[in-house]
Amino acid sequence: MNETLTHAADDTAISALFGEFKQAWTDNDAAAFGALFTEDSDYVSYDGTRASGRAQHQDNHDKLFRGVLAGSALVGEVESIRYLTPDVAILYGTGSVLMPWRSQLPKRRLSRQTVVLVRTSEGWRISAIHNGRVRPVTVPEPDAFPSRMAQLMGRWARRLGFGRAQASPR
Repeated sequence: MNETLTHAADDTAISALFGEFKQAWTDNDAAAFGALFTEDSDYVSYDGTRASGRAQHQDNHDKLFRGVLAGSALVGEVESIRYLTPDVAILYGTGSVLMPWRSQLPKRRLSRQTVVLVRTSEGWRISAIHNGRVRPVTVPEPDAFPSRMAQLMGRWARRLGFGRAQASPR
């Protein structure tokens, strides 16, 4: 089969799965949410918390949907899909919690997901997800003020006997 046609069909299926992911959240349906994951999946939350396994994702989200996230919706979109193998893909997408008292998502709530998907006998499922807040920070040039300050602090720390020893030149 033509790889472009295969990817087009898989792109459609993966995008639909991401839609189901958002809908299960919006419906506050922990069972439907958990069913989208593989049994051995990992979920890293925006705060760095890691949960392992479909049952734990379902249990955690059941508590959230009945508690602090009751009535919330998940909004976002697929940014891109990249295939590592014909049966493993990475989806990059946005997805943020819209609380029930809001009609628009504040920019500070925008998150980006890195989702590893695998083809299973039930179709595509989430094997791993990492959710991180979008907080763009520019990388300072080596001679910029933040860089010079960090270098100065490092030199002073070493002179005062603090911090780690500097790596020896090669």
